[in-house]
Amino acid sequence: MAKKKQKYYVVWNGRVPGVYSSWNECLKQVNGFTKPVFKSFTNRAIAEKAFKDAPDKYMGDYYVEPGTLGKITNPNSEKIIRKALAVDAACSGNPGPLEYQGVDVGTRKRIFHQGPFPLGTVNIGEFLALVHGLAYLKQIGSDMPIYSDSKTAISWVNRKAIKTNLARNAKTEELFKLVDRALIWIKSNSWNNPILKWETAEWGEIPADFGRK
Repeated sequence: MAKKKQKYYVVWNGRVPGVYSSWNECLKQVNGFTKPVFKSFTNRAIAEKAFKDAPDKYMGDYYVEPGTLGKITNPNSEKIIRKALAVDAACSGNPGPLEYQGVDVGTRKRIFHQGPFPLGTVNIGEFLALVHGLAYLKQIGSDMPIYSDSKTAISWVNRKAIKTNLARNAKTEELFKLVDRALIWIKSNSWNNPILKWETAEWGEIPADFGRK
């Protein structure tokens, strides 16, 4: 089994802001905290610098950590369509602080990013990411495929309905407004983009993965 890469977690807004070398320590600072701001890095020096800077510089849609692009090297990678969009969500606890993003499979460039939201579930995040991706591709006139590693999100989009136990309240209202908009969009629009299941067991983590596992 391949050794997991070391991650460094910058917490700009949390119980005790700082740079943490384990996800569990980071989670203690952000889980349940109102509007946490945090991000993972693979390089300690970059993480230390990021902590001293404003988080907006590192949370923008097009920020990619230096040295993390690279090529897909999985032996089964010939099956992967490079001209495609990949989407994924990250939830610090379930429910917990939630964010999602879309990444170009071929270039690994981040195309969009939303969050973190104070409270959400990974299924809702995966669903919103998928609908956001479909809307983005339609807006630019592209029929390229879109990858998701979530069977639940794909089924919700196909059924044009969601099923969640997350309560709608003041803490989740912003997120549910996005869900409302997403449901309206998929019910009133059509698309030609194939929605494809990313086969994590064969190909490794989806390119849009946040790397927090």
